[in-house]
Amino acid sequence: MRRQQVGLIAGAAAAVLVAAGAITWAVAQEDGGTSVAVPAADSADAGFARDMAVHHQQAVEMSYIVRDRTQDEEVRRLAYDIAQTQANQRGMLLGWLDLWGLPKVSADPPMTWMGMRGMPEAKDGALMPGMATDSDLEKLRTLDGRQAEVFYLQLMTEHHKGGVHMAEGCARACTVGAEKRLAEGMVEAQQSEIALMADMLKARGANPRA
Repeated sequence: MRRQQVGLIAGAAAAVLVAAGAITWAVAQEDGGTSVAVPAADSADAGFARDMAVHHQQAVEMSYIVRDRTQDEEVRRLAYDIAQTQANQRGMLLGWLDLWGLPKVSADPPMTWMGMRGMPEAKDGALMPGMATDSDLEKLRTLDGRQAEVFYLQLMTEHHKGGVHMAEGCARACTVGAEKRLAEGMVEAQQSEIALMADMLKARGANPRA
C-alpha cells in the first residue's frame, strides 16, 4: 500500500513538473495575454520566492544525504521524488525573481513578508520554521540503514510542516496568480507526503519528533 502511495505522489509531482514551463511563462503573462505587474521587492510574492527557495534547498540536501545512507527502496524513492520536485520548484522560484528583476536575497529577516520577523530562537542554521539545524544534518550524515531512514523521515516531516505553513501564507497573500497556484499545489502535495511519512515511521516503530 505504501509503495502505491509513493507512486501516486510521484505521479502528482511529475504532473507539477510537466506544467512548470507553462506556469513560469504564466507569471509574466496571464489570463489572455495581459501583462502582470511586477511585484515589489518587499511583497509576499518576492518574499515567498526567496524564502521557499532556501527552504527547498535544504530539503534537497537532506534527501541526497539519506539516499547515500540507506538501501531501502521505499525511502530512496521518496527522497528522490522530494529532491527532484523541490529542486525544480526552487529553480522556478529563483527564475521568477530574475524575471521580475528582483534580488534573490533580502536584508529583512526570513518570513517578514508573512508578518513575522524571522525566528528569534533560530540558531545552528535553522533559519525558518521546520528547517533542520546544522547539527541535525551532521547527525544524519553519521547514520545508516533504519536509523538514517527514521531520522530523515522525522526531519522531513517537520520540514514539510514548515513549508506548508509558508505556502499557505503565499496562497493567502501572493498576488501573482501562477505563484498562488503553485503554493496551493505545494500545500496539497506536502500534506500528502506528511501522511505517507507518518505511515513509514510507524512501520519502522517510530513517531514524528515531538
